[in-house]
Amino acid sequence: MTHCATPPVFIHGLLAATALVAVVPPPTLAQDPVELEGLVVTAHRRAAPAWTVAAHATVIEGVALRRAGIEYVADALRRVPGMAVIRNGSFGAVTSMFLRGGESDYVQVLVDGVPANEPGGAFDIGSLTTDNIERIEIVRGPASALYGSDAVSGVVQIFTRRGSGPASGTVSFAAGSFATRRLQGTLTGGSDVLSYAFSLGHNDTDGILEYNNSHRQTTFTGRVHGQLGPRADATLSVRYDDRRFHFPTDGSGALTDRNAHTYGDALTLSLDAGRRWTDAFETRFTFDVNEADRGSDDSPDGPADTLGFFGYTSLNDIRRTGTGARAIWRASAGTVVTAGYELERQSVRALSRSFSQYGSSASNSDNERRNHAAYTQLSWQRGGIALNGGIRAESNERFGTAATWKAGAAWRSQSERTRLRAAAGTGIKEPTFLETYATGFTTGNPDLEPEHSISFEAGVDQELGGGARLSLTGFSQSYRDLIQYTFSPPTQGGPNYHNVAKARSRGIEAEGVVDAGPVRLTATYAWLDTEVEDAGFQEGPGATFVAGEPLLRRPKHTVGAVAFVRIAAAVGLELGLRHTGERSDRDFATFPATPVTLPAYTVVDLAAEFQVAAARAGRPGLTLTLRAENLTNVQYEEVWGFAAPGRGVYVGGRVAVGGSG
Repeated sequence: MTHCATPPVFIHGLLAATALVAVVPPPTLAQDPVELEGLVVTAHRRAAPAWTVAAHATVIEGVALRRAGIEYVADALRRVPGMAVIRNGSFGAVTSMFLRGGESDYVQVLVDGVPANEPGGAFDIGSLTTDNIERIEIVRGPASALYGSDAVSGVVQIFTRRGSGPASGTVSFAAGSFATRRLQGTLTGGSDVLSYAFSLGHNDTDGILEYNNSHRQTTFTGRVHGQLGPRADATLSVRYDDRRFHFPTDGSGALTDRNAHTYGDALTLSLDAGRRWTDAFETRFTFDVNEADRGSDDSPDGPADTLGFFGYTSLNDIRRTGTGARAIWRASAGTVVTAGYELERQSVRALSRSFSQYGSSASNSDNERRNHAAYTQLSWQRGGIALNGGIRAESNERFGTAATWKAGAAWRSQSERTRLRAAAGTGIKEPTFLETYATGFTTGNPDLEPEHSISFEAGVDQELGGGARLSLTGFSQSYRDLIQYTFSPPTQGGPNYHNVAKARSRGIEAEGVVDAGPVRLTATYAWLDTEVEDAGFQEGPGATFVAGEPLLRRPKHTVGAVAFVRIAAAVGLELGLRHTGERSDRDFATFPATPVTLPAYTVVDLAAEFQVAAARAGRPGLTLTLRAENLTNVQYEEVWGFAAPGRGVYVGGRVAVGGSG
């Protein structure tokens, strides 16, 4: 990865963190991010009882991911009602997510609190593996009042594991279809004063195509937590991945060049330090970095080249650096006031070169922008009633000022069997660097405003007895000021991007769970209705936006079911089913693009684990694993022209050593 000189803000951040936890002799523990079952962190940026969260939230535990043998976060999110995950073909290809019908750049992704999106919201979730994950929280609805830009349709936050107890380690391995090899090692441990958890994994597959379609990825994660006395703590988290993906197809899925590939590495780093000054008042300081070097290469030379007469290379260095401080005041029993300030610097350096029989050309750019934000939130709880509300003001040196808000209420019956909730809020998504700064054939617009959304939702959660519970949520969300590209600027030499389009989405999300001893059953259903209300500059039936038509690649109906059975103390079996209804798309191999319909499909997955030997003092433990994806070998596409993987069977195991034994 290309790194610039250490920025002064990094040095100042470390000094501030040191001062924050050392000013007063440490004298109740400072708040830990995610420790207790039944808490949700993402909804309020602090641990809060799950029943007080007004928005529809889902928590996926890391232990369930490992039990099911799920290697990619994208596959875990496919099980979430209201979430459509779209991958452009094989493993490692660009993978997008559409939450509640919003755009693919409308979900903010956080890794231990660090925004992982590119400036402007884009995020390829295909690069995220489940290595060392403690849990994943999904909070639906606008969350810009707490998290700023990109949190338009919701937030997905990934928490890495925290170590505890005597030192222990695991080595996991698997191999199977598509020449897939996986290897991962973990090391965890700790005491009340210092804990640690590290993992290193490597995934390697030849892909689903007969020609070059390989994907290689290495991922390192680490988390160190220190208790700096009874009232102060600090956590350092890091995630680094390096990947390479070969894509011999063009944008329509047709073979064009066997040696084209993308490559890149990404680093997220966060420091979170806090101190509880009194039982009622706490402060926290954060510093985070998200930097990625991403590029593509299609050299016109070499035996693998198909086209021969054309080639290109590109490299983008994308960095987001943020610092923040917030104060948490527990004014009285059940009343919490949070106020915070954040400063973020974004920068993108881009270099590209193209080669052809007519010569070569090159271009480069280097741009940055800063954003200041202040926010406050009030949470109030009395008996079975919980209210919360918040506002946030952004001051961006490019698009100016923007304000967002959120409000919610939850009620729980005295028996704690029934819960009613309602939430509303607004969200924003800042323009991308291309939309703002582009020069040459395409001209950016420095006067663009953020895209905006407003959302309403209401839901009921009901305990049915016998370990059964049901959740039902209805929502409505509208999007305005959507940025679109036009080939013909309104004035000669004017910009190509403008805030012109509008759309809306509405739907229902249902979840049912039966947890009865050795058996756990989960069923989900989502109904989604989207519509383009103003197509902006786009015209014709083949346009991406067509007034009165649904948004592309969003299924109207999705159904999911997962059954886990503990057959014996050492044997577990899980069967999953996922049905995706038909969706609208475009065939971009034609010009103009032809409207097409992606047929509905149903995928069945199977996972099993068998504990051969439990870990004991002086003796390692061994667990054998089996995972079958798309068990019935259904042929389907999530993007028109790009076949999804067929049946894949993977056999592996996990060796555990150390720990309490």
